[in-house]
This record gives sequence, C-alpha cells and structure tokens, in this order.
Amino acid sequence: MPSPPVTPSMSAVAASRARILEAARTHLFAYGFSALTMDDLAGELGMSKKTLYVHFPSKDAMAGAVLDGIGKSIRSQLEAVLSQPRLTFTQKLCGVIDVVGSLLGQVSPAIFRDLQRYAPHLYQKIEEVRQKNVPYVIGRLIRAGIAEGMVRPEIDPAFAAEFWLQAIRGLVQPVVLDRTQLTPRQTLEKAIHLFFNGLLTPAGRKDYEKHIASREKHPAA
Repeated sequence: MPSPPVTPSMSAVAASRARILEAARTHLFAYGFSALTMDDLAGELGMSKKTLYVHFPSKDAMAGAVLDGIGKSIRSQLEAVLSQPRLTFTQKLCGVIDVVGSLLGQVSPAIFRDLQRYAPHLYQKIEEVRQKNVPYVIGRLIRAGIAEGMVRPEIDPAFAAEFWLQAIRGLVQPVVLDRTQLTPRQTLEKAIHLFFNGLLTPAGRKDYEKHIASREKHPAA
C-alpha cells in the first residue's frame, strides 16, 4: 500500500508565509509597489515562484496581506501604550508618537504616490487603517489629558479626533509632502506639536515640552 503524501506542518507553512511577508514588506517600503515582483522575491528567498503562489495568488494579495499585518501590529502597539495605567498622559502621547513615528520612519513619500497610482485599492487599505485607529487613539489621549488636567476641559474629544484625522490625511498626501519637503515622520512630529499645543493647558504644555526635550537628548534606540 503506498504511503500517504507528506504535507508540510502548519508551523512550517506559517513560517514560510511569514518569511515571504517580511521580504515583501522590506521591498515594498524600500522600492514601492510597482517595483515589487514575484521574481525578485523568489530569488531573494531561494524559493520558486510556484511556492510564492501557493501562499499568495497574486502580488496584490501579498501586498494587501503586508498592509493588513501592519494595521494589526500598529493597533496592538498603540493599545499597549494606551492601556498602561502607570503612564501619564504626556508619556502616552510620546509613546504614540514613537510607535507611529517608528513605522513612518521606514516609509518614503514615494510609496504613497506609487500606491495611489498603481494600486489605489491598496492605498485605500491605508485610509481604512487611519479611519479605524486615529479617532480611537486621539480620542483616548484627549480624554486622558482632560482627566489629568493636561488638556483644556472645554475640548470636545470626538471633534478634536476627527479634526486630527482630516488634518493628517491631507498632510501625508504625496503632493503635500512634495511641497513641504518633509518625510512622513517629520510631518507627524510637526503636526502633533502644532495640534496638541493648541489643546494643552499651561501645565500640560510645560510637561509635554519637558518630555520632548528629554527625548531629544536621549532618543530611543
């Protein structure tokens, strides 16, 4: 009686998929969607293109999985910061800047332009991540700041969060980044500083500026 066919274990399949996604993410961030090819990935990973297609039916599906993974990861990291009971409002604000800034530090403005032009359906995934996370995160931050006396009490958290969403959505448009000559991370840091300086109480502004000065002297590794 012939032996049953040998199939890879679930852990091996998951590990192979994770390797592919990590390589795809690296290529996507470094060169953009249009330059991402199955041939290049297969050569880099030492796999056949057939193996890649076993895991992902197309380049679009692979890039979409990369963006979905980024969305889940950033939400998890932000939740970890916001849920820390020992952190003050200012520490949470700086933690959020670090999480989002770390991701944006890997991204060039050309990536947004590339996705808008060649894969608008994938660019929409980025919009969906913003829509899901920005109002939630900024709203929680503002409410925490009001409770600690660091944000002006008359501020409406829901409106302020929506205001920030619309502002940052416009600021990271490729045409705007071209005009400002800023990277996505620089844009985030300048926008956060401008936005929250309008919301903070004098005590909140003093505490925020103290933390910013400390971070500039001792930047995170």
